[in-house]
Amino acid sequence: MEKYSLLPQALLREGIVQEEDFFAPEPVALEHVYAVHETAYTDRFVQGQLSRQEARRIGFEQSPLLVERELRLAQGTLTGAVKAFQTGIAFNIAGGTHHVGYDFGEGFCMLNDQAIAARYLIDKGLAGQVLIIDLDVHQGNGTAQIFRNEPRIFTCSIHGQHNFPFRKEQSDLDIGLEDGTTDDMYLAQLAQTLPDLLARVRPDFIFYQAGVDILKYDKMGRMACTLQGCRERDRMVLEAAHSKGIPLQCSMGGGYSPDIRTIIEAHTNTYRLAQSLY
Repeated sequence: MEKYSLLPQALLREGIVQEEDFFAPEPVALEHVYAVHETAYTDRFVQGQLSRQEARRIGFEQSPLLVERELRLAQGTLTGAVKAFQTGIAFNIAGGTHHVGYDFGEGFCMLNDQAIAARYLIDKGLAGQVLIIDLDVHQGNGTAQIFRNEPRIFTCSIHGQHNFPFRKEQSDLDIGLEDGTTDDMYLAQLAQTLPDLLARVRPDFIFYQAGVDILKYDKMGRMACTLQGCRERDRMVLEAAHSKGIPLQCSMGGGYSPDIRTIIEAHTNTYRLAQSLY
């Protein structure tokens, strides 16, 4: 998508980041992918041997470049998560591929970057309790399915109840919002949920899926939130993590507003907030 090239340019132009703040990841080692995805599914994807039905469910044509993109995307989130223990926060300009389950890809998602990184932190003893906060307008169904029997990784999804995916998985905490949800309604729900969630889970690491498809302009969102409301949502999450000293990795997730400038502004707001806090 165009936003993946435009967003770094916007961040550099505004001085939010410098060139040296970026890193280009290598492809992730398959052992880390196998830790959360079925070996057979992973191998079919990597070898370009997905069935026509599997590829149609994902929505992309298979190609070596697509495989490389996904492997690098996953490593970007993993590397960022490890880095966040030193810096407090790390971002993946792409990522948030939360529709990928254990043995299936879906909704333009092929490997679940935050799931791979969360499992890595647990397996390497870098974190004992991980919280995944998914605020994309679409439920993080794949993430929920992968970790449904893993108490050390708590999944929370606040999403459009009547939006894709139409067959939801069960997260540890699901909050479905109605079509047309406004800033006031959305932020009131988040304000009610977030403090109790942190107190209940007591995470030592947070993954944040910061999709901006909750905007009223979004072609797929069906909600009525403004840029200011989306920014306030991000502020609440980032301030909560920062105030408690919990490292956080943020993947940018979805955003499908007709005007690309709206998408870039919404994502840039997340980085502006991080710059002000960290």
